[in-house]
Amino acid sequence: MLGIYFSGTGNSRYALEVFAREYGGLFRLSGIEDEKAVELLRENQDIVISYSVQYSSIPKMLRDFVDENRGLWQGKNVFVIATMGAFSGDGAGILARRLRKYGARINGGLHLKMPDSIADEKVLKRSREENRALVKRAEDKIGTAVREVKAGHPPREGLSWLCRMAGLFGQRLYFGHKTRQYTDRLKIDFNRCVGCGTCVKQCPMQNLRLEGSKVLAEGRCTMCYRCVNICPKQAVTLLGKRVVQQGTIETYL
Repeated sequence: MLGIYFSGTGNSRYALEVFAREYGGLFRLSGIEDEKAVELLRENQDIVISYSVQYSSIPKMLRDFVDENRGLWQGKNVFVIATMGAFSGDGAGILARRLRKYGARINGGLHLKMPDSIADEKVLKRSREENRALVKRAEDKIGTAVREVKAGHPPREGLSWLCRMAGLFGQRLYFGHKTRQYTDRLKIDFNRCVGCGTCVKQCPMQNLRLEGSKVLAEGRCTMCYRCVNICPKQAVTLLGKRVVQQGTIETYL
């Protein structure tokens, strides 16, 4: 079985790692930016996809990965895991519908509330203890889901038409346009940036580059928030004007 993930601060990657551990057996894992991802997708029939929902929609980078490899989804058995800071409605469903269009068979869906990664906004911020408890509940929910999958009754969260309406009217109708294209809104505070290159190495889009002792941003940000959360000088922002609270999944384990 193959696990594919798109993850900014590690929530979706970790959820897939827990799923693989609970499931047992031969389970390969790959991020979509990894060079081996397409070849692994070609070789495997049973797939679990884990990703972080943005505005009740699919991140641009993941949507491109699915579309560019449209010929590889035919006949694949896919289970979708959607991670989110609050509520997405049909996080698993919107990706499932896109995969079905290319011939995939959707076996089920799972929604997991995880620590918020939007580091430059105050909304949804929790204490470290609260986020650790959130991760523990997600781990327990994954364990239950794996047992249901093995019993032949996988959860189907986010796949119904009611969930689709909730996703549409909850966020996507108003903010879905933000994920249709890559954004050029990523900002670097040159008074803080020391040119360490940490963000450059971690950007899945290769959207950041070092020029001299400073980092410059191009116009192909997929809003994964990886750079905002890992910058040691809090020099990177996207939606907000200053960093409020940084955190990756390792912070809460």
